[in-house]
Amino acid sequence: MIAIERLQQESAREYVYRLLKANIINLTLQPGQSISEQEIAERLHVSRTPVREAFIKLAQEKLLDIYPQKGTYVSLIDTDQVEESKFVRETLEKEVIKLACVSFPGEELFQLASCVALQELCITEKNYHKFFELDENMHATIFKGCKKARAWFMLQQMNAHYNRVRMLNLAVGYDWEQLILQHKDLVRAIREKDKALAKRTIDLHLNKVVVDLEYLRGEYSHYFLPRKTGAQDDKTAK
Repeated sequence: MIAIERLQQESAREYVYRLLKANIINLTLQPGQSISEQEIAERLHVSRTPVREAFIKLAQEKLLDIYPQKGTYVSLIDTDQVEESKFVRETLEKEVIKLACVSFPGEELFQLASCVALQELCITEKNYHKFFELDENMHATIFKGCKKARAWFMLQQMNAHYNRVRMLNLAVGYDWEQLILQHKDLVRAIREKDKALAKRTIDLHLNKVVVDLEYLRGEYSHYFLPRKTGAQDDKTAK
């Protein structure tokens, strides 16, 4: 697992939960992979109680599947959740980007430009984990600059399956340059208060998940829940 620093005043349960969730989202803990309370407790030098509590919380968020007497597994990616998260994020972020093109603090604008510059370095270093972290920071900064930080926090509570698809796409690594160009256009749109450019760019940017999902599902089918069969398909099968 990728280690993360424990925060001051953070309980063992909170730390284990945050670390496991980060490793599930960044695909270090892969969909379908088996994990055990004992193994995690030993690796993190904590008792099994905070690990068990973290497992329960992650299961409630549909990131772990716990089967009594059988074991615990990282959940497969649920495309229904991906599409719902994309819908909510698209709805909110389109409105936020409009606000950013009206008024946006200079300090946050500098942070956006810095994120893009660092992402270009990530391409050189082929560091997709850091690229993803900077991508998240960039969009969080846009929300923060528009005084909508709590809305971003709310999005993060439902974005785990969506973010795993984004991470998988970055791991494939074929379209980083396209993402960088879109990020540059977003920064330029905000700087120049160009609402039309912002709308075109955010539409392209957020719809990439839909475009890429079918390809990723075909190449990494073992990472995804099977497609749900509709009633009409059931009749046909019979």
